[in-house]
Amino acid sequence: MIPESFIQDVLARTDIVSLIERYVPLKKSGANYMACCPFHNEKSASFSVSPTKQFYHCFGCGAHGTAIGFLMEYSGMSFLEAIKDLAQQAGLKVPEDDAPPVDRSQISSLLDAMGRATRFYREQLKQSPKAIEYLKQRGLTGEIAARFGIGYAPDDWQGLHTVFANDYDSLALLEAGLVIQNDTGRRYDRFRDRVMFPILDQRGNIVGFGGRVIGQGEPKYLNSPETPLFEKGRELYGLFQARQAIRESGVVVVVEGYMDVVALAQYGFGSAVATLGTATTATHIQKLFRQSEKVVFCFDGDNAGRKAARRALESCLDQLADDREVRFLFLPPEHDPDSFVREQGLEAFHRAIHDALPLSEFLLRELRSGLNLATAEDRAKLVHEAKALIPKISAPVLQLQTIRMVAQDVDMSPDEVSQALGIRAPAHSKTAPRYAGRRTAPAGPLRQLLRLLSSQPILIGALPADTLHLAGDGPEAGILQVFLDAHENNGFSASTVTALFEACQDEAQKNVLGELLQASDEGRAEEKAAKEELDGHITNLRIALIDHELAALHQRDRQGGQLSTDEKRLLVTLPAQKQALRAGQKIR
Repeated sequence: MIPESFIQDVLARTDIVSLIERYVPLKKSGANYMACCPFHNEKSASFSVSPTKQFYHCFGCGAHGTAIGFLMEYSGMSFLEAIKDLAQQAGLKVPEDDAPPVDRSQISSLLDAMGRATRFYREQLKQSPKAIEYLKQRGLTGEIAARFGIGYAPDDWQGLHTVFANDYDSLALLEAGLVIQNDTGRRYDRFRDRVMFPILDQRGNIVGFGGRVIGQGEPKYLNSPETPLFEKGRELYGLFQARQAIRESGVVVVVEGYMDVVALAQYGFGSAVATLGTATTATHIQKLFRQSEKVVFCFDGDNAGRKAARRALESCLDQLADDREVRFLFLPPEHDPDSFVREQGLEAFHRAIHDALPLSEFLLRELRSGLNLATAEDRAKLVHEAKALIPKISAPVLQLQTIRMVAQDVDMSPDEVSQALGIRAPAHSKTAPRYAGRRTAPAGPLRQLLRLLSSQPILIGALPADTLHLAGDGPEAGILQVFLDAHENNGFSASTVTALFEACQDEAQKNVLGELLQASDEGRAEEKAAKEELDGHITNLRIALIDHELAALHQRDRQGGQLSTDEKRLLVTLPAQKQALRAGQKIR
């Protein structure tokens, strides 16, 4: 866990305008900066960046967040990766108790070695008619080869010696996986006579290579080994190049090989990525969902492809949400994505993606495979097999719908299937709401008050002593309590709200904080006018609370509830209090 104070420190030292300008051209507009949103297609600028609140918000697609959120959304970083990136830029060290210290000089040395090797392989490609002819046969142009940094490792045991010279014996080449050292201490190049595909991380750093043999030879594809830079289970080939296309199309397609990604890009489909010769992992799924809410896995229709799809299915289940969509596309056995697009065309590939099998249908097909559901034994076996999958579905509505489909298959009720799977059915309360005498402030007036405080933090010292009592116990009240605590401890400012948004664990409160930060910085009132606005919000809060209590009392009285003497007196005095508030009088 990273301390909340450290997150606040990182955000306080980060200028979100400078950060976003590295990726998106911003233009000053009043108090804020504007641009066309990098997360969806638009012709007019609706993406706003507030230097005061250190927050971005798109009025078109609703994307919003802090500097941390921008890196996660734009670059596909995890929360921890984004914190580390910003901390490094701010000259801060992330406090991680169990993590071994990162040797920055070692990482820099390895990245330099990978960069030099990439330039060498690209130069070698230009000088190799054999490699150029191979790429042409696969339908690739020089432009697409340059976009993906494709190169060629010559058929030479020590080809890298020409570029590294005296550095060939350096530790960096060995640690980067570029060379292999045998038992006698002699070194030789890992990649020889192979078309080279650089693997980029989400920052655009070259962290590994995939080498495809030309002609006959084994293995067909050779990947870099695990290094301090490279973990196969974390990286996705082509993700760095595909990010913009994914945002524009709203879908990311996962294919099986490097050449599939490059060939699809050549034919105009830029939203494809590939795993690196390994099964789809939970980390892969997390990265994919950071890029798009719709993921389509595209596999060959053979047994190997179906096994890979099953592993991807299992990795997805606990990453699902009801606003996320996962589909599975199986190409005809004679095709891979490259050959399919080449023969059938891009439109046919788009149609195939659109018609791909939804996750729930693929899951049910897997469960039904090889079973005769006319027999009680096989129906029982289906439920037994479902026990390993359906309880893992983290999207509640999708899980319920899947249970209903299983129930239909096995001639049981959904409740019976849920019980057999060990899934607890949600409780449904039929108790009518009743007046319990507790004051719960309506969200509207309180949210307006919070919006004013977040843009005019100095006003928090002018709040009446009973403001928390007026607030009740909803998410807005919790935020008001946090504002007051921050004011007491460290002082309250606009940047405090941004830090609270990033550190907040309560989803309801985080949604409110996000809405507060989206409010415009334009037209801030002068101090006197702002104080009058504050007084108006407090008055509206008192009136709204009275309306709420009166409605609850009247409802209870209509339903035949026995009102106490105090409650009957309130039915008389509360309207008078409300009238006095509207007239601007103090209530005694």
